[in-house]
Amino acid sequence: MTIRYVNPHNQLPLEQVSDVLRDASGATFSIVRGIPRFCEVDNYTKSFGRQWNRFRTTQIDQEGAIDAPSSRRLFAETNWTKEELAGANVLEVGSGAGRFSRALLEHTEARLYSVDYSTAVEANLKNNQAWSSARLFLSQASIYELPFPDGSFDKVLCLGVLQHTPDFEASVKALVSKAKVGSEIVVDFYEIRGFWTKLHAKYLLRPITRRLSQERLLGLIERNADRLIAASRFLQRIGLGVLRRFLPVADIYGTLPAGLSEDGLREWVVLDTFDMFSPAFDNPQRLKDVAKMFERAGAQVTFCGHVDYGIGSAAVVRAVRLPIAGASGRLEA
Repeated sequence: MTIRYVNPHNQLPLEQVSDVLRDASGATFSIVRGIPRFCEVDNYTKSFGRQWNRFRTTQIDQEGAIDAPSSRRLFAETNWTKEELAGANVLEVGSGAGRFSRALLEHTEARLYSVDYSTAVEANLKNNQAWSSARLFLSQASIYELPFPDGSFDKVLCLGVLQHTPDFEASVKALVSKAKVGSEIVVDFYEIRGFWTKLHAKYLLRPITRRLSQERLLGLIERNADRLIAASRFLQRIGLGVLRRFLPVADIYGTLPAGLSEDGLREWVVLDTFDMFSPAFDNPQRLKDVAKMFERAGAQVTFCGHVDYGIGSAAVVRAVRLPIAGASGRLEA
């Protein structure tokens, strides 16, 4: 069964009338370039829209490659199988250009409802338009105002997103609310491992980089990428790799796919470096704190730890939504 869009402000069902979605009260939401928009098109995630439309295909797996980077990361972090996803309704919040959307659509028979707060949804549509009429339902919306009824989804997925939202705990609560009782929510996020976490070029330079226009920031990264890659390799070669964290460039060791050409490596580095410095928010968390957020949101944590996906590792929390105690004290779905 497919899931209908609802007005995120009043939960009334929406019907498509020409190029808008309308509810019974007369409220409307535009459909722009084939994608329903439940928020302002340009917002604090503007940098992500620019990033993913500029680097639309950089992180997309080659067709049919089950062991490619995005597929490997997705299935390692979720621990999901093709069999359990057959016919499932999956909510993906924060799709970017659709790297994980592609992995789900190509390797499973799930119906995917994919949301991003930025115009990256347009890149996702271009990358995955082969599935857009049957199993991919894209919309632009805030994680805090998702256009779906509560308790609708068999699986909820949010990778690489939560640290970039204004309120981490409110974001967790929003994700849990959309899962059915007994259904699973999986997230990953930037982790605080100790005081040294923020002793990193990304955080030390953010007061400066946040003041730059996105065009200027991307231009600076493009012009300096080659020398910064060379500096990173030099520090590694002389045994001072620990100092790479102070270089204003994405790490090229243990985080990029094997077999990249020099041009391919450079493109990933420019993308990841822009991703380091451009977001409006960057709020890493401790694993135990995120687990408590899920518990407060009404979910039971089933996994809280690190997952190695071959070219890196991530802090991951998996949880299952619990029934809610009603006013009578009885458990309710």
